[in-house]
Amino acid sequence: MSNKRALFLVAIFSLFSLTLVIYGCANRQLPQGGPRDHDPPKLLKATPPNETRHFNAKVIQLDFDEFFKLSNTYTEITMSPTPTKTPDYKIKGKSLVITLKDSLEKNTTYVINFGKAIADVNESNVLKNFTYVFSTGAHIDSLSISGKVINTLTGDREKEATVMLFTLKQDSTNFGKKRPSIFTTTDTAGNFALHNLHPDDYKIYALKEKTVNKIYDKDDELIAFTTHNVHLTRDTENVELRLFKQTPTKFRLVDRRFDLDGKMFFSFNKQLDNPSIKITYPPNLDQQKIVDISKTNDTAMVFMRSMDFDSIRVAFFDNNKPLDTIYLRKGKKESFTRNLSFSYNISGDNKLRPNTDLIIKANLPIENFDASLINLKEDSTDVTNFTVEKDTANPRLLKLKYRWHQVNNYTLIFNADAFTDIYGDRNRRVTKRFNVDKPENYSLLTLTVTVPDTGKSYIVELLTDRDIKLRSDVIHKNTSVVYKNYINGKYKVRVVYDDNNNGKWDSGNVKLKKQPENIWINPTIITLRPNWDQVTPLAIPREPITP
Repeated sequence: MSNKRALFLVAIFSLFSLTLVIYGCANRQLPQGGPRDHDPPKLLKATPPNETRHFNAKVIQLDFDEFFKLSNTYTEITMSPTPTKTPDYKIKGKSLVITLKDSLEKNTTYVINFGKAIADVNESNVLKNFTYVFSTGAHIDSLSISGKVINTLTGDREKEATVMLFTLKQDSTNFGKKRPSIFTTTDTAGNFALHNLHPDDYKIYALKEKTVNKIYDKDDELIAFTTHNVHLTRDTENVELRLFKQTPTKFRLVDRRFDLDGKMFFSFNKQLDNPSIKITYPPNLDQQKIVDISKTNDTAMVFMRSMDFDSIRVAFFDNNKPLDTIYLRKGKKESFTRNLSFSYNISGDNKLRPNTDLIIKANLPIENFDASLINLKEDSTDVTNFTVEKDTANPRLLKLKYRWHQVNNYTLIFNADAFTDIYGDRNRRVTKRFNVDKPENYSLLTLTVTVPDTGKSYIVELLTDRDIKLRSDVIHKNTSVVYKNYINGKYKVRVVYDDNNNGKWDSGNVKLKKQPENIWINPTIITLRPNWDQVTPLAIPREPITP
């Protein structure tokens, strides 16, 4: 009996152990996650092989190491020379099958450029600038052009720019109308290289687009080009292309509308020199308009005291020269929603720059205000020896003057009905709290500027480290430029070679083959520190030769 019991216990133990093993095995899982795939598809085999000579195939098969997808097939993929009938591109498993539908020229090198069309399925890693080359003769063209693309205004190398090559014959008929058949994309350092080129005369362009179609057809696109044609008989290196946004030759309104508060808003396709606006219909309304043009002279707001009209005709001028006239329509009794609001020359952390007035900017023109309904508190104490005055040039601006103290917190209160706009609307109660920044957070910078040629004009621009322009000074001789009361931080200096002496940077023009005015970026970053009066020498180099 005891032996049977022992055997029974052994059997139970064995079954239990087997269950644990099976359960453990069943619950084993593969490791989760893992490193992200950053590699684009890799070509394993090409049939016929890449760089085949005496090519006579009708079908090309490219085998990759992973599944892939094609994007913008007929925008990104080009074949040079361009056949009359476009090849057919189809995915078959991990292979791309290309069917040629046209006869090929004899003794000719062909390049199929895939641009950014090929990417893996999972991570969308793009196989950039991949080309397949073959020749119908015994020779494969092997000349190349290489260089870099630079942003003119920032001096930075420009990645993801399209560099395009046109023969002189193509340049006159295709540029700005058709996609190039020869192109490449700059790498992360702004470098480019074009290979397998035939000896010829070429024009080189670079293009930076928001919506890529490889055609220069929008005002906001950046363009670059070589001044001189490239006579390609040997490899050409160190080509420098400087991108710029061309100033449109023809004025155009980008936006025109009535806003919800009743003002008219206009934006222009370019910066004007001295813009002005006139109401030409209905009659007798022009004298009651209030125009607010932006500092950059490329947008405008127009406020009308009377809105009793259903259509209005607006004329635009620059330097008193007529540019355009447009109509805007609205319902004659259409109502608008207006709420007076205010902004201030106060930083994001509610600090006012020391030794400055408080600038108050209303969203609507102010007709009048009641100073007795404006209160200013220093900590918890009411102060009365401050003044508020309207800006004579801009009815949306007011200036509050007071002798500020750094140790105090301030509370500005606009009680209800303190301000009345031109429509008779009044403000609700508004409270703004702020304090005055410490003087030690600001510095004095003096640039001792040396010019290479006292017969020329230069524009010295101070920028933030994010390329925001703070100030411009036109100089013609060795001098000192002083910047007072600038907040501590990092700054850049940019110099425009003002060749036409008009006090501003002028862009180029592709049609006229005119390059933009040269710009030099000082490579030294200027750091302003607390309680520091800094003197920095600035030796402007001679103007570079336009490529």
